[in-house]
Amino acid sequence: MSASLTALYFWVLFGVSFISLALTQDENQFIYHGFYVKPQLQRHGFASIRSNGLLQLTTSDAKEIKGNAFYPFPIKFNASSSRFLSFSTTFVFAIVGGELDASGMAFVISPSTDFSEAFADSFLGIFNLSNVGLATNHILAIELDIAQSIEFKDIDGNHVGIDMNSMISNVSTPAAYFSDVEGKWKSLFLKSGKPMQIWIDYNGAEKLLNVTLAPITIPRPRRPLLSATVDLSQILLNTMYLGFSASTGKLASDQYILGWSFNKGGKAESLNISKLPSIPLPVRSRPPPSKAVRKPRLIISILTIVVLITILATVYFVRRKKYEEIYEEWEREYGPQRFLYKILYKATKGFKDKQVIGQGGFGKVYRGVLSSNEQIAVKKVSRDSKQGMKEFVAEVVSVGRLRHRNLVKLRGYCRRKGEFLLVYDYMPNGSLDKFLHRKEKTSLNWFQRFRIIRGVASGLLYLHEDWEQVVLHRDIKPANVLLDNDLNGKLGDFGLARLYDHGSTLHTTKLVGTFGYIAPELVRNGKASTSTDVYAFGVFILEVACGRRPIEQEGLIEAVNLVDWVIGYWNRGAILESSDPRLEGLYAEEQMELVLKLGLFCSQPNPAARPSMRQVMQYLDGEVMLPDIPPEGAVIGLFSETNEASWGEITGNSNSSAHTRSTIDSVLTVGR
Repeated sequence: MSASLTALYFWVLFGVSFISLALTQDENQFIYHGFYVKPQLQRHGFASIRSNGLLQLTTSDAKEIKGNAFYPFPIKFNASSSRFLSFSTTFVFAIVGGELDASGMAFVISPSTDFSEAFADSFLGIFNLSNVGLATNHILAIELDIAQSIEFKDIDGNHVGIDMNSMISNVSTPAAYFSDVEGKWKSLFLKSGKPMQIWIDYNGAEKLLNVTLAPITIPRPRRPLLSATVDLSQILLNTMYLGFSASTGKLASDQYILGWSFNKGGKAESLNISKLPSIPLPVRSRPPPSKAVRKPRLIISILTIVVLITILATVYFVRRKKYEEIYEEWEREYGPQRFLYKILYKATKGFKDKQVIGQGGFGKVYRGVLSSNEQIAVKKVSRDSKQGMKEFVAEVVSVGRLRHRNLVKLRGYCRRKGEFLLVYDYMPNGSLDKFLHRKEKTSLNWFQRFRIIRGVASGLLYLHEDWEQVVLHRDIKPANVLLDNDLNGKLGDFGLARLYDHGSTLHTTKLVGTFGYIAPELVRNGKASTSTDVYAFGVFILEVACGRRPIEQEGLIEAVNLVDWVIGYWNRGAILESSDPRLEGLYAEEQMELVLKLGLFCSQPNPAARPSMRQVMQYLDGEVMLPDIPPEGAVIGLFSETNEASWGEITGNSNSSAHTRSTIDSVLTVGR
């Protein structure tokens, strides 16, 4: 009996050890020819497995979505030393459809499978604004990117990159493979819809990470596409998850994984291409059915056709007149940025007054909803003259390529006789002007106001110095700062913006802008510059801090200038008393004093003495101390009668007493 129990104990122990060994092997290496087999992948977002075993991460039926799928068991890496940290993996993928801004996918090694807070679009469903770039992420991603993100310094819209803890690639290169037969590199188009295979190998002893890409119709090339020396023991933890993440942007795409193989301790097992599921074919139109042989009466047929043609022709000409727009040959190159008037007409319900969400000196702004349920803002700009129209359209399209979190995206334009329509992203909370000056809006607290000031400053720095050209906004004011769902400030309305190359100057002498925000030298010579934008920004931040407009009417005659009003408090040693009384003193005093003095510094009359936007950001971030500016030098300059004729081009605001004609006739403050 004792011997029997001993034998039973031995076989139980042996069985448990064998099962544990098998599980350990499954965790260290696996292979999928399709994903209908077990163990099933953990899927989140829009990720799904089709009936033939094809893993689909995103769908072309939805925009700005994300989907991810992970191997269900964690892989135990020996991350204490890169010498023992090696792995090999290969997978076959396909991306179908998608134009510009269609995002892409990535192979991901992560300490967690929870990406619920990650953003779609250029974040690929991996990071968000609060964690992108943090060393605590411990994430390695090999991205297959089909959209160029200026924010993340992408090289183009068709590249492969190695990302560590960030969406800014440590190394990247355009998608291609080395042809061993021809002895040269050949380009690949990632979103062609054709399946491609990628191999990712890391040698811990050499600290070498290789990424190789090729069509599935050829063997693995001898040369890798990317080869980088990295110490992954500084990135990976002892226990990590493997998988894929993908997202779409403004335009959607289908992104698939057909098969996947992984090995932690050696070379990944090769995939059998013949066993992989196929991707769905594009839906094709059915061939027209054969014509049935019928013999209706000839006269009735002819009359019916004539009547139908007459009705259709009448409807066509009526609708054509309704949706008539101007389109010239030179505009062909701007096709993707041009909206059909018919689309905008329907989106705004015929430009009904109830759709109006704003109005300025150059036209009304309408809220619209596209057929895809995307909300847009459409601004109608009166522009009768054809002079310079080609250059103006080119600048509008260029502005549409700006990408910054504190700029409202200009999506495109449309042109009709005497009318120019600009299409922007819709901001649900409207303009900052409404929060500052209208009673029906709840007042903003100081934390929100300072975040808006810093955000607008960051956007202006991008326009002035960080983009490929210098962009002058020329109309910075609270009415042109829009607030998103989280009350983040975004500078919008680029209808007056002008572009020129770095190192050159803008050749224009046309006076445009809004009364109260225009620099004195701009009134004198009409020449806009980054310094005139800085002046307007200075007035803007004073308005945000004080809750007063640049020019306010007090009594029947006297107009009080905001800059001089703040200087008056400063001269009395009580500059903080000029802050908005609705704040009820709830603010950081040093921060409030900084903003008030910085506003005066930016709006001083001498353009050469104003700071650049890079310096402004350094002051706001506390990297550099604001210079000691004495208030004694403040003066008020009267606006001469010889300049009053120039004000025909300056935009006004019917809701502000600062923009009334009586004020313009009496006095214009042009500096200190």
